[in-house]
Amino acid sequence: MHKNRVNILGTEFDNLTTKQFHKYLDDDLDVNANRFIVTPNPEIVLSARKDTNFSEIVNNADYVIPDGIGIIKGAKSLGTPLPERITGFDTLQYLVETANRKLLKVYLLGSKPEVIQASADKIKKDYPQIDLVGYHDGYFKDETDIVNEIAEKKPNIIFVALGSPKQEIFINKYRNKADAIWIGVGGSFDVFSGTKQRAPKIFQKLNLEWFYRLIKEPTRFGRMLAIPKYMRLIKKEKKNNS
Repeated sequence: MHKNRVNILGTEFDNLTTKQFHKYLDDDLDVNANRFIVTPNPEIVLSARKDTNFSEIVNNADYVIPDGIGIIKGAKSLGTPLPERITGFDTLQYLVETANRKLLKVYLLGSKPEVIQASADKIKKDYPQIDLVGYHDGYFKDETDIVNEIAEKKPNIIFVALGSPKQEIFINKYRNKADAIWIGVGGSFDVFSGTKQRAPKIFQKLNLEWFYRLIKEPTRFGRMLAIPKYMRLIKKEKKNNS
């Protein structure tokens, strides 16, 4: 595995372009490699800073991808720039398209019952070559049945949408049950299924997706406060390094 990483406040990000990353994923799928992808944004970086166990899980993942413009800005500010933002949603989209092209087995886990159902329906309708071997919402008391099903069905790709850090802890604990690409996708099924709109292209271009989400869901305000806090820490780090 490539291990060219950039450290941002304790989280080690892969220094990859989207194209390089996709090539690695293609190769991994061809040989049934067991891989774990984490897509940290500033909020996750701050959580990992506070929790050594979580930090270890993130940094031991096979791919740590900069999801969030704050990560790209932070890397640049620290003088260790990363080539580009690679979002969890775009990665999910790429893996779904690749699974369809390569006729692979996919398993979906997490989200609300209606969101996971809508995501499963979308896969069946728009990606008919995918073998959707199972899906389950995120509201389960006991994970044994789900884990047994994954072990038995042997999917090639497993999308886990339990929110962070729950999804990363789950993957870290059970990834030995199936040689697959395991990825924590947070709220991506909401957008994938069409339950929620992704920010319009202009917001994406201007790196204002966070602002669009805030207008749509004012309850996210508390979570958004992670961004200024993160930028303050970057400034402090920069000063310490100079």
